[in-house]
Amino acid sequence: MGKQLLLLFQQIRARSCVIALCSSAFLAFGLYQVHSLSGVTEGGVLGLTLLLEHWWGISPSVSGGLLNLVCYAVGWKLLGQTFLVYSFVATAGFSLSYHFWECFEPFWPQLADMPLAAAVVGALFVGIGTGFCVRAGGAISGDDALAMSIAHVTRINIKWIYLLSDIAVLMLSLSYIPVQRIAYSLLTVVLSGQIIGVMQKIHKPEKVDMCRD
Repeated sequence: MGKQLLLLFQQIRARSCVIALCSSAFLAFGLYQVHSLSGVTEGGVLGLTLLLEHWWGISPSVSGGLLNLVCYAVGWKLLGQTFLVYSFVATAGFSLSYHFWECFEPFWPQLADMPLAAAVVGALFVGIGTGFCVRAGGAISGDDALAMSIAHVTRINIKWIYLLSDIAVLMLSLSYIPVQRIAYSLLTVVLSGQIIGVMQKIHKPEKVDMCRD
């Protein structure tokens, strides 16, 4: 057991941990400042955390961590132990960062009346934040872990897996978000998925091949 832990420790790269931590903080900022304010939601686990916050008042800093742990339990065998470490760093970073951002008033409250701008800006936060973390070999949220696992097994481009899972969550979000806002949310998930797909083509994480045209 001790030798296995030592070997795992030797495989962990400080640079990847820093990237996972910073990208999760970047994503948390965008989710709090853009999505939770504007009513333009996300898909996957991120969208579920916003849905839980709306109906039951559960902060994404709590629900995000719990949902992610369940999803990581599914993906860790396929993606390796280093993936689990980087994902733990990213998940902890997201929860702590979101809790930190909640201590401040929104920086751009006008976004509540600018759904198109919120959709585009939100997609940038999600796409870049998630994309950098996945490139580092980890996953900020559980749907990232599931998408990476499915892409690893099926060889389907990860951006299409993101799109299908996101649409499913958006359909549930119709329970509290008007159809027009869901249309903007669909724009967000399409753009963010494409950004992640482009970033994977630029640089693929070691041991995890997730893209195929």
